[in-house]
Formats: sequence, C-alpha cells, structure tokens
Amino acid sequence: MSASSIRAVAKIRRLSALRPTLGLVLGSGFGHALTDLEVAARISYSRLPGFPPVGVSGHAGELFLGHLAGTPVVVLSGRAHFYEGHDMDGVTHAVRTLAALGVRDLLLTNAAGGINRRFRAGDFMVLTDHINFMGVNPLRGPNPAGLPRFVDMTRVYDPDLSALLHRAGRASGFKLRRGVYLAVSGPSYETPAEIRAFARLGADAVGMSTVPEAVVARQCGLRVAALSCITNLAAGISGSALSHTEVLAAGNRVKLVAARLLREFAQLYGQPANHR
Repeated sequence: MSASSIRAVAKIRRLSALRPTLGLVLGSGFGHALTDLEVAARISYSRLPGFPPVGVSGHAGELFLGHLAGTPVVVLSGRAHFYEGHDMDGVTHAVRTLAALGVRDLLLTNAAGGINRRFRAGDFMVLTDHINFMGVNPLRGPNPAGLPRFVDMTRVYDPDLSALLHRAGRASGFKLRRGVYLAVSGPSYETPAEIRAFARLGADAVGMSTVPEAVVARQCGLRVAALSCITNLAAGISGSALSHTEVLAAGNRVKLVAARLLREFAQLYGQPANHR
C-alpha cells in the first residue's frame, strides 16, 4: 500500500465508524443513486491524499460513507479518467484505497456506447468480460508488496455478484443485458471502422473507463461486478453524431432506473447469504 493510500485510509476512517465491505463507483448516469443513500460522512477527493482531480461533467468527485437500502457502503461519486492526463496509478488509486479500507466487493458502473445491434439507448448491461484496448496495463511498473505480479484474468467479473445484479434487475422490473465491454483510452469517440472491428472481436459495448479499476481490484483480491448504462449506439450504428451531451442526457432519462437497480443490488447484497 502506498503512503498516500495509508494517509487517505486514515482520513476516511476518522470520518465515521462505518466499515463497509461493499464499494460502489458511480460513473456517468449513476449519480442519482446518491439520493437514496443515508449519508454518514462525505469528503471531496481534493481532500484525500493521492486522489487526482475529476474534471468531467457528471462526475462529482466525492467519497461517501453511508447506508444504501440498509447496507453499509462506501461510494465513489465519479472517477478520474486516463484521457484526462492521469497516469494509471492515479486512475486506480481510489480502488487501492478502498481495498486498504476493507472493501471486499466492488460494483463498477459506467456509461457506454452500444455495439451489439440488439441493444438500445437506455439498456443496462452486466459485464461478463472485457477487452483492454487502452494501450496500457494498470499493473505495469513496480509491484505493490504482498500482491501478485501476474494476475489471473480468467474470471474478472464475479458470477455471484453478477447474479445479484440480474436479481436486482428483475426486482426492478427491468431485464438486464449481458455482454463484453471494450475499453479505449479516449477522449475521441470511435470511428465506424473501429466499431466494426470491435464487433468482430466480440465486444458488445465500448467505453473509456472501468477496466483499469477492475484489473487492480482483482490484484487486490476484491470480487468485482460491473454495470454499463448504454447511453447511445456506437459510431456508424445509429447514423447520428456522438457527443458527451448526448451521453449525459441519456443517463438523465434513466437515472431513476439506475438508482433503483443499485438500491436493489445493495439490499440483496446485505442479506447474509449473499456476501462473504
């Protein structure tokens, strides 16, 4: 654990006596879930050592401790992105801090473009696997003491946590998709030719986050699940131009569904049989 993570953990523990085992990372379109959170404490990333600034619309840049549907949680509202100029240590610092804090299970959320032609804007996809096209691996460089150098990625996304997501979807009256997420560095959107290539590789959705966090979480021994909100169809599929404004608008349209999904997931997770 880095010195900055040690200092961040110490600061977070002074905020509240709450010690959650479930962590949530809220990407674009998922911030509304905070309205259901019984907040015990909150702190800006700017006050946490090692946390890089968050400069993207839809990402608040705050850490919350509290209860969601009665379940203790720690919530990262917003994330730092590789395309903002942060290195991978910065992008994944928050996940390493959560692991040091005692989190054992992590739900990552994001906005993504739909590649699978059966998908529609407003769908939600549970990640079954991913393809890393970001051009860098977050484990490159010095290896943290006590953690594996070579991490098995056969089953990145935990089947039990993913099953809880599908149960949460059914409880919400909403059928969740399944699929493979492909991560690119961004910030430009993909070309139609790239999307055709990604489809041939087996990708169902594309985005600019999540994979570095998932890889580092697995190195730290966390169970991981991930949920994408399909906010738009990828380049060349819909025929329309892509914009971040469109992504935010689509996320806003389904914000109540996203919030309910996370609330139902937290409630199911809080049942003793469903977590370690």
